[in-house]
Amino acid sequence: MTRFPTLVLAVLVVSAVAVPAAGQAGKNKDVLNPNLATDKELLPLPHMTEEIVKLIMEQRPFLKMEDFDKALNDTLTREQRTELYVKLFVPINLNKATNEELLLVPGAGRRMAHEFEEYRPYKALAQFRREIGKYVDDAEVARLEQYVFVPIDLNSASDEDILSIPGVGRRMLREFREYRPYTNIEQFRREIGKYVEEKEVARLERYVFIATEE
Repeated sequence: MTRFPTLVLAVLVVSAVAVPAAGQAGKNKDVLNPNLATDKELLPLPHMTEEIVKLIMEQRPFLKMEDFDKALNDTLTREQRTELYVKLFVPINLNKATNEELLLVPGAGRRMAHEFEEYRPYKALAQFRREIGKYVDDAEVARLEQYVFVPIDLNSASDEDILSIPGVGRRMLREFREYRPYTNIEQFRREIGKYVEEKEVARLERYVFIATEE
């Protein structure tokens, strides 16, 4: 049996531990996405009514959390919206979200919104976990992660990264990969627009970028 030197084994173990988890949209356990949730999923949520459900279904997709907040502004108070957003939220782009949008993240507050901005640009969600983990425990990092994402490079993203995009399954993964390499975002819109309507292309586009255009 081949034996590795002790030092080599130690390096292999450390390297395996250091590899960040793939997937650049936060792991979501408890928070629904208003762009994807069904009416049956929406109705039981805090302060939800059939009228509000109808409004959400008619106006989506919401391309920013700020847009969603404005849509509900005339129907729910700030306190009611804050309670609702614990369970219903449009994921925000860690690199581009405004301060106002960051403050909509449940429980974030001005101090945490400042920390979110301080470490821009985020290259991967693992970076968010590491940096924000300096201020809160793992459970709180995992909770906050449900509300955010880091855009992925269309040409180099792994399958798991692509599948982390809300609403993307194996079929759409295949289409994302089929047209590589992408030279510009217009190509993405054109090719993916063969399979989904324009609004859905715009929703998916929030989660991606092309490195040559950055």
